[in-house]
Amino acid sequence: MRNPPPQAVRLCDYLPPNFLIDTVELDISLDKTQTEVRAKLRIRRNPKGREGAPLELDGDGLVLRGLKLEGRDLSASEYEAAPDGLTLHVPPANPFTLEIETLVNPTENTQLSGLYRSGSAYCTQCEAEGFRRITYFIDRPDVLSVYTTRIEADKQEAPILLGNGNPKESGVLPGGRHFAVWRDPFPKPSYLFALVGGDLGHIERNFITASGREVKLAIYVEHGKESRADYAMDALVRAMKWDEQTFGREYDLDVFNIVAVSDFNMGAMENKGLNIFNDKYVLASPQTATDSDYAGIEAVIAHEYFHNWTGNRITCRDWFQLCLKEGLTVFRDQEFSSDQRSRAVKRITDVRTLRLAQFVEDSGPLAHPVRPDVYREINNFYTATVYEKGAEIVRMLKTLIGDEAFRRGMNLYFERFDGTAATVEDFLSCFAECSGRDLSHFASWYSQAGTPRINVESDYDPAAKTLDLTLAQTTPPTPGQNDKKPLQIPVSLALFDDKGEKFKLDTTDLTNSEKSRGLIELTTERRTIRFNNLPERPTLSLLRGFSAPVRLEPAADNQELRRLLAFDDDPFNRWQAAQNLALRSIFARVAALRGEARPPDDSAFYSALRRVLTANDIDPAFAALALTLPNETDLAREMGENVNPDILFSARDALRQELGAALLPALEDSYARMESNGAYSPDAASAGRRSLRNAVLDLIAAGDRIKGARLAERQFVSASNMTDRLAALSTLSLTGGEPRERAFAQFYEDYAGDALVVDKWFALQAIIPEDATTKLVHELMRHPDFSLANPNRTRALIGSFCAGNPTRFHALDGSGYELLTNTVLELDPKNPQIAARLLSALRTWRMLEPARRSLAEAALKRVLAAPTLSRDVNDIATRALG
Repeated sequence: MRNPPPQAVRLCDYLPPNFLIDTVELDISLDKTQTEVRAKLRIRRNPKGREGAPLELDGDGLVLRGLKLEGRDLSASEYEAAPDGLTLHVPPANPFTLEIETLVNPTENTQLSGLYRSGSAYCTQCEAEGFRRITYFIDRPDVLSVYTTRIEADKQEAPILLGNGNPKESGVLPGGRHFAVWRDPFPKPSYLFALVGGDLGHIERNFITASGREVKLAIYVEHGKESRADYAMDALVRAMKWDEQTFGREYDLDVFNIVAVSDFNMGAMENKGLNIFNDKYVLASPQTATDSDYAGIEAVIAHEYFHNWTGNRITCRDWFQLCLKEGLTVFRDQEFSSDQRSRAVKRITDVRTLRLAQFVEDSGPLAHPVRPDVYREINNFYTATVYEKGAEIVRMLKTLIGDEAFRRGMNLYFERFDGTAATVEDFLSCFAECSGRDLSHFASWYSQAGTPRINVESDYDPAAKTLDLTLAQTTPPTPGQNDKKPLQIPVSLALFDDKGEKFKLDTTDLTNSEKSRGLIELTTERRTIRFNNLPERPTLSLLRGFSAPVRLEPAADNQELRRLLAFDDDPFNRWQAAQNLALRSIFARVAALRGEARPPDDSAFYSALRRVLTANDIDPAFAALALTLPNETDLAREMGENVNPDILFSARDALRQELGAALLPALEDSYARMESNGAYSPDAASAGRRSLRNAVLDLIAAGDRIKGARLAERQFVSASNMTDRLAALSTLSLTGGEPRERAFAQFYEDYAGDALVVDKWFALQAIIPEDATTKLVHELMRHPDFSLANPNRTRALIGSFCAGNPTRFHALDGSGYELLTNTVLELDPKNPQIAARLLSALRTWRMLEPARRSLAEAALKRVLAAPTLSRDVNDIATRALG
C-alpha cells in the first residue's frame, strides 16, 4: 500500500509561534559519521502565542543524546522525543534555557539537506527545513535568533572552519583537533544557519563600504582552482558597490565568505555572511566556462549577496511569503545585470526564461499563485512562478508608480521592517504610502495563478482619422481557481507611421499620467481607447519592454511585424516581431505537414532577417537573438494542445534549413566579420560578437550541412575559449557522422578531470535529436564519470534529456518516460528534492496529443503507485495527475 499524500499546509491557518528563541549557542564537533551537536537555546513564551501550549520542536532523523532544562536532566515523563520531533510537556512560564544534544551522520546524508559532506568537506543546507536535521528547533522563518557557533574538527581533515557572522575566537585542542567560534549579531531564522569545515584554498580581497568600513571578502574553493574564482570575486565587488549606489544598502558584517562545493541541490544559498554555492556558479576560466556561465556567475553571486537585505535582514514571515525574498531579489539581480551588460539583451533573455519555465508552469497542473495559499511540500515551491513571475510583479509595481516612488517605497521597506519577518502586505504597504496609490487591486497578482491573455482589437476610421484600440483580458482556469478576476495590467504602447516615426498619443481616454508614460492601465475586463489625428493606420507596438507577464492575442499581421522588426525603437518588441514571424511560419509548416495547407512563402521574412544580420548599427547580441528561432518548448507552449513533438521538430528544422540556405552568403560574411583574434574577455560586447558568430555557424550548417560541418570542425580545433569550442561541438552534434564522434571523444579526453566541463559533455549528447539518443543516455548512465549522487551530473544528463530533447523524451514507444520514471524511483530514497524536480518534466503532459498523453499519464501513475515515496515526489505526482 502506497504512502498517503503529505498533509496540506494552508496560509489561512497561520498562527504565530507559541515560543520564541532569543539566542542559540551551538557547539558542533565534526566527525564523518558521528557529529555531536550541542544546542543551548534561550527560550521564552510568545505573548502572541497560545497560552499554556507545550514546547514543540521540529526534528528530522535525529538521535537525542541528552536534554537539560536550566541545567538539570529531564525525566522521561517531562518530554517526548522522536526522530521527527521533541515535546516538552510543561515548559516554564518564565524565560528558560534548554540544552539539547543530538548525533548526526554527515556521510550518510545523501539528501544534501542539513549537515552533509561534499567531497572531503563538511557543509550545510538549511533552507527550507534542513536545520531540523541538525538539532531540534522551532524550524520556521518567523523565529529569529542571535547565533553563536563553536565548530570543532580534526585540524588535518578540516583546517578551515567557517560559520555565520564574524569570527570571535579560534584555537588548538589536544588530539590534533582545533576550534573556531563565530557570532552573528543579527537575529535570523534557522534556515540561514551555515557552517563549513574542510581543506580548501581561497582568494581574498578587502572592500571599503560607502561609510568607510573595511570588509574582508573571501571565496573558498578546492585547492588548485583558486584562479577560477577571480571573476566571482569581481562580480561580488561590483554587486556590493551597485547595491550601495542603487538601493542605499551597505554590507553589515566584518567578513563576507563564499564557499563553492560540488554537491548542492540548488544554485546557491544566502546564509548570513557565509554563502554556500554550487561550484558551477563560482568557477570560471576562458578555457572551461562559456559566456553564459560567466553571466550566470555574475547574476547568482549578485543574487545571493542582495539577499543580505532582501531575505536576511528582512526575512519572510512564513514560507507562503517566499516570493517576498526571492521574487524581489531576482528583480534586483536582473537590474544589476542590466546595468552591467546590455539592458535590452538582458530583458529579452529574462523574458525567454520566464516563458520557457513559468508560462508553461502556469498553464499546467502544477500552476500556483506567486504567493500560494496551500502547499504539501515546500521544497516543490522554489519555482519559476515564485522567482521569475515574482520579479515581474515587482517590475510592474515600479512601472505603475514610477522610479522615484518605487525608490522611496524600498527605502521605507528597509527602514520599517529591518530585523523582522515580513509579509507581502507589509511590502506593498510601503509603496502605497509613498506613491499615494491604492494597491489593493494590484495585490491580486500575488494571489491569482495563471497567465492573463489580452485580446487586441483595433478599428481604424480613415475618414475620421481615428483608431479605436480595445484590450480585453481573460485568465484561463488553474487548479483550485476556476473563476478569475481582472488584474491591474500596465500595457506600454507606441503608435508608428509607415516610415517609423511615432504618432503623438492624442486621446481623451487616457489620463495625463498614462499618456506621458505611454502606458495603458488595464484594470477591467475590457477597455477601449480612441486615438485621434492619425492620417494613416498606425503600426501598434504593444507591451513594450514586456511591461507585464501576459500573452497578447492575436499577434499583428506579417506586414506590421516586419515593420516593427525594421524600425521599432523598443528592442524587446523588435525581437518579439521576429519571433512572431518565425512562429507563424513554423505553424504554417505544421499545417502543411498535416496536409491542411500549402508550405508558406517566407521570402519577405528572410529579407527582414537579412537586414538585421547585415546592419552595422545593431548590437550583435540582439542580432543573434533575432536569428534564433523559437525552440520546441516555445512551440508546444504556443500550440497549447494536441502537441506532436515530432511534427514541431520537423517544421522548425525545415524553416531552419531554408533560412540558412536563403541567407548563406550573408551568414558567411557575418561569420568572418565576427571573428576575434584578441584575448578572451567575458564583457557584454565581446560576448555579443561570439553569440552572433555562433548563431550564424548554426544556420550555415542548417543551410549547407557539409560546409557547416567543415567550419564547425575547424572552429572546434582552433577555438581559444570554451564558448566557441562548445558552440562548434553543438553544431557538430547536429551534423553527425565521423566528425561528431571525433569531436566528442577529443572533448572528453581534453577535460576528463574537470567535472563542470564534463557536465557539458554529458548534456550535449543528451539533447541530440536522434532515435539512438535514448540508448546513448542509458549507456552514459553506466559511464564511470556518471553518478546519481551528484545533482549537477544528474541534471546534466537526465535533466537535459527530459527538458531539451522533446522528440526523444516524448517518444511514442514510451522509452523516454520509462527512463525518467526509473531514474526518479531510484533517486527518490537518496535525494528526493532532485527526484521531484526531474519528475516535473511531465508537468505539461496534458498538452500532448492523445497517444503520448496516455503514456505520460501511465508514467505518473506508475510513480505514484510505488510502495514508498518521499513527500517531494508524492506531491509532484499527485498534483500533476490532478
